[in-house]
Amino acid sequence: MYLDDKAQISAEMILLMGGLIILVIVVGLIVLNVANSVAGNVTSVVNTARDTTINRL
Repeated sequence: MYLDDKAQISAEMILLMGGLIILVIVVGLIVLNVANSVAGNVTSVVNTARDTTINRL
Protein backbone atom coordinates (compact mmCIF):
# COMPACT_ATOMS: atom_id res chain seq x y z
CA MET A 1 0.00 0.00 0.00
CA TYR A 2 2.96 2.31 0.55
CA LEU A 3 3.92 2.15 -3.13
CA ASP A 4 0.37 2.98 -4.16
CA ASP A 5 0.42 6.10 -1.99
CA LYS A 6 3.62 7.30 -3.66
CA ALA A 7 2.16 6.64 -7.09
CA GLN A 8 -0.98 8.59 -6.16
CA ILE A 9 1.07 11.56 -4.95
CA SER A 10 3.20 11.44 -8.10
CA ALA A 11 0.12 11.38 -10.35
CA GLU A 12 -1.42 14.30 -8.46
CA MET A 13 1.81 16.29 -8.78
CA ILE A 14 1.94 15.64 -12.53
CA LEU A 15 -1.68 16.80 -12.91
CA LEU A 16 -1.04 19.86 -10.77
CA MET A 17 2.08 20.85 -12.71
CA GLY A 18 0.26 20.34 -16.02
CA GLY A 19 -2.59 22.53 -14.84
CA LEU A 20 -0.17 25.25 -13.75
CA ILE A 21 1.63 25.17 -17.10
CA ILE A 22 -1.66 25.51 -18.97
CA LEU A 23 -2.72 28.38 -16.70
CA VAL A 24 0.57 30.22 -17.28
CA ILE A 25 0.26 29.78 -21.05
CA VAL A 26 -3.33 31.09 -21.10
CA VAL A 27 -2.48 34.10 -18.93
CA GLY A 28 0.57 34.82 -21.10
CA LEU A 29 -1.53 34.81 -24.26
CA ILE A 30 -4.07 37.16 -22.68
CA VAL A 31 -1.33 39.55 -21.58
CA LEU A 32 0.24 39.53 -25.06
CA ASN A 33 -3.12 40.26 -26.68
CA VAL A 34 -3.74 43.19 -24.32
CA ALA A 35 -0.22 44.52 -24.87
CA ASN A 36 -0.61 44.35 -28.65
CA SER A 37 -3.98 46.07 -28.44
CA VAL A 38 -2.56 48.90 -26.33
CA ALA A 39 0.42 49.26 -28.66
CA GLY A 40 -1.93 49.48 -31.64
CA ASN A 41 -4.05 52.13 -29.94
CA VAL A 42 -1.00 54.21 -29.00
CA THR A 43 0.32 53.99 -32.56
CA SER A 44 -3.04 55.11 -33.89
CA VAL A 45 -3.18 58.08 -31.53
CA VAL A 46 0.38 59.13 -32.37
CA ASN A 47 -0.28 58.88 -36.10
CA THR A 48 -3.47 60.92 -35.79
CA ALA A 49 -1.71 63.58 -33.71
CA ARG A 50 1.16 63.74 -36.18
CA ASP A 51 -1.17 64.08 -39.16
CA THR A 52 -3.22 66.76 -37.40
CA THR A 53 -0.08 68.71 -36.50
CA ILE A 54 1.27 68.50 -40.06
CA ASN A 55 -2.06 69.64 -41.49
CA ARG A 56 -2.11 72.68 -39.16
CA LEU A 57 1.25 73.79 -40.50
